[in-house]
Amino acid sequence: FGGVQVLEDVSFGVRLGEKLAIIGPNGAGKTTLLNLLNGQLSPTAGRIYLFGEDITAMPTHRRAHLRQGRSFQLSSLCSNLTVLDNMLLAIQGIHGCRFQMFRSITSFKHLYGKAQELLRAMNLWEKRNEAVETLGFGEQRKLEVALSLALQPRLLLLDEPSAGLAADERTDMVNIIRGQAGDVGVVIVDHDMDLVFDIADRIIVLYHEQSCKKVIW
Repeated sequence: FGGVQVLEDVSFGVRLGEKLAIIGPNGAGKTTLLNLLNGQLSPTAGRIYLFGEDITAMPTHRRAHLRQGRSFQLSSLCSNLTVLDNMLLAIQGIHGCRFQMFRSITSFKHLYGKAQELLRAMNLWEKRNEAVETLGFGEQRKLEVALSLALQPRLLLLDEPSAGLAADERTDMVNIIRGQAGDVGVVIVDHDMDLVFDIADRIIVLYHEQSCKKVIW
């Protein structure tokens, strides 16, 4: 970034079923690392593999079709659409269904049922018809995680999933992340150490001396 080197000599793997946390001070490169894994950024050196396939040059949407899910540090929701609309767009995108004019969305039973299941898990079903922009920040965080889960991911990347959550919402989030199937790998970046130690099977610490250089296992 403008001559500043970030994330040098970083190498690690994530096992299916593992909850891996990445922690470190602000500026250590944690979100940058997730952006590289997700395809938002391209590395200047090194390779990235997903389920044995080299995805270093693969665009983000193709990684999603390989069932890599991602939530972001800053909201990436369609704020003028309803909660339910956001969910349905995410689900139909991965399932490849097309909506038709003059046909009720409830007639797409498999899509509607999946949206209902995820929103209920996040305690957002009662707000399904509200515009996203009217939700509190914590509720938007929960919706973002629900959208990531809509992809039925095998690798789930979560950037500060607990940010803005009240204590009871945080408990819900911990239970949802813990409850992911045994064949789903989860990578979590968060400053909430209680959440990290509640969830993580393994922790990687990024620290920097001018730039991020080390991974501690």
